[in-house]
Amino acid sequence: MNYRKMGKHGLKLSELSLGSWVTFGGQVGLDVATECMTAAYDAGINFFDGAEAYAHGEAEVVMGKVLEKEKWRREDLVLSTKIFWGGKGPNDTGLSHKHVIEGVHAALRRWQQDYVDLAFCHRPDPDTPIEETVRAFDTLVRQGKVFYWGTSEWSAAQIREAHTIAKQGGFTPPSMEQPQYSLLVRDRFENELAPVFSELGYGTTIWSPLASGVLTGKYSGGKTPKGSRLAMENNGWLKELVATPANLAAAERLEPLAKELGCSLAQLSLAWCLKKPHVSTVILGASKASQLKENLGAIDVAAKLDDAWVKRIEKTVAG
Repeated sequence: MNYRKMGKHGLKLSELSLGSWVTFGGQVGLDVATECMTAAYDAGINFFDGAEAYAHGEAEVVMGKVLEKEKWRREDLVLSTKIFWGGKGPNDTGLSHKHVIEGVHAALRRWQQDYVDLAFCHRPDPDTPIEETVRAFDTLVRQGKVFYWGTSEWSAAQIREAHTIAKQGGFTPPSMEQPQYSLLVRDRFENELAPVFSELGYGTTIWSPLASGVLTGKYSGGKTPKGSRLAMENNGWLKELVATPANLAAAERLEPLAKELGCSLAQLSLAWCLKKPHVSTVILGASKASQLKENLGAIDVAAKLDDAWVKRIEKTVAG
């Protein structure tokens, strides 16, 4: 496992990390989560990503139980939460001072921890002034309950505004962004956000690098394997969003390149992400330990990819 600085900051993240969206607390239970997290930890993964919205908080509960059982050294771990969708009450959502503080406290209880290393604004909140959100996270940082805070799916303008407010007010600025990024979703990351990452020294913890499984090839030919993420009844919206004819065709065009490299399509797609600028860590999702172990092979594939290979992959996706 290789470790990368989170942008300009001293914190080091494993270049591959483990997330819990859709899987833990929903698709799989405690036993499988334990197997996946243990396999990740044994491979050198130190970053485990959660959110109050994942399985209505149950994902963090499950991961907290695994940590309590395994007794791993806290200093070896980087844990995160994301705040926005916390419940049905009028103050259980958004990025108000009240919900940010209460949401992080609730996450700490689920994780069974005294602090989280990273806390993200899960989405921008049009109902709350950015200054209010900046003040709330600054409070948590000063209290030692959050070490670094950041954003997810914020615009470049919103990120810059948060930094300006923090600088002018003497508050802790955001340090990282968690954007969607893959061979099939590139424009926003590379064109809108990359200049901001360079300017501000941002780190990124990218999500959905396999486009919810489309870049594994498992859905080629319109198949939806039983037990897969897109086969779940409540994920019909996700299937409609990602399993488009254009995306499926792009994945099929990549298969010969993966064979040429002697790897799986998933490993190829993850390796491409690892080669791109501004990527601090690539968040993996896994519903079984064998799947995670296979994806970890992307590290070796990335070592084979020079600039010519990267361009060839991108040209193939474009068709």
